[in-house]
This record gives sequence, C-alpha cells and structure tokens, in this order.
Amino acid sequence: MPLRQSLYENTDALNQDFCQRIASILQQAIETDGRASLVVSGGRTPAALFDALSNINLDWNKVDISLADERWVDTDNDASNEKMLRTKLLVNKAALANFVGLKTPHIDAADAIDACTTNFAHFKRPFDVLILGMGEDGHTASLFPCSEQISQGLDLDSGKTFLAVQPTTAPNQRMTFTLPALIASKHVFLHLTGDSKREVLAKALADNNELEMPIRAILNNANVELMWAP
Repeated sequence: MPLRQSLYENTDALNQDFCQRIASILQQAIETDGRASLVVSGGRTPAALFDALSNINLDWNKVDISLADERWVDTDNDASNEKMLRTKLLVNKAALANFVGLKTPHIDAADAIDACTTNFAHFKRPFDVLILGMGEDGHTASLFPCSEQISQGLDLDSGKTFLAVQPTTAPNQRMTFTLPALIASKHVFLHLTGDSKREVLAKALADNNELEMPIRAILNNANVELMWAP
C-alpha cells in the first residue's frame, strides 16, 4: 500500500505534531467508543515523544496502553520496554492510563501465550493507534528475519495474537503481537529518526521479500504513515 510520509526538520517538531495527532485520535475514539487504545514500541527513538505525550490533556483513565513487543526480562531490567514506558509515558497526566504489559512470571515466553490472551481480554481492539519502530535489519515489533518463528509471525491466517520469538542476532527471548494483530489497528505509524533508518526504509520499499525484511509485511498490508526527522 502507498506509504504516507510526514517529514520534519527536527525531532522537536516531529514530537510536537505527533503528540497532537495521537491525542486527537485517542480523544475521538473515547468520544465514539467510550475508550481508546494505544500500542507503542520501545527503544530510544520514542522516549522524547513519550515525555511530551505524558503531559497532554486527555481522558487518560479511558485509554488502554500496551507494547507491540517485549523482551522476556524482569520489568525492572534496563532492557525492559515496560520499564522505559513506566519512566517516560506512564507518568504525569498519562499515569491515569490503563497499562497492560506483555511480561508475565513465566520463565519461557512460549508458556505465557494463554496468560497474555487472558490479560488482554478487555483491552480495546482493534488498536486505535499503533506506533512501530524498525531495526537496521528491517525487523519491527519482535518480528525478526533471523528467528525461526518469523513465518508464524507473518502468517495472516494463523489466528494467533501473540508469538514467542527467539532472535538469533539480538539478545533475549521476546513476546510480540503477530502481523494480523498489528495490521488490524485503525491508525498505524512508523516512527523513525536519522538518515540511516531512512536508508533502511528505502531498501525495504525497493523489494517485496517480507521474510527478509518483516517491516515490508506491515507496509504491504496496512495503511502506514511515516513520521520521520533527521
């Protein structure tokens, strides 16, 4: 599908505009449905966005928030996406939001599928806003091209919402939403910064092999808007 692109001169301008976009969509969903949902990605790129978003005026008590994927580490571990989210987004005004994490007490993420399914039973779906990132290898969420589970993760007919993943080129086992669960979102944003990520995206757009670069599966199956700044 054609990729819409919103390009900014700097990250401050991107974050300011992106915050307003997200808040507007969530508020409209609250007014229409009574609740809204926001699913985000971890990493360094969205930290400043989350700082700004946490101070936005919104009926946060009517917003469900979660992560597109999670490393299978304790939630107080510096590698935990949940830890970053609790520090950067689930504070200030956004502290009132309903957060549902992906990490459970199970030692093996593969044993946590049923628990995640139960935990998300009342989470508003389809997601109103999904914010994805992208790795240098073209992975998004924890849909890694190097993993044995990648075909399962990209299977549109799997009927699965969650997938345990073991990357071979990155540390930690992961829990991720599958491709069909992600692309069902009403608004899908790809949030990138820096010239190197734009080059990776150009490579992704130049071919169609989804197993090689899983971000292509998102681009091919969802209406995606790129939010980019140098």
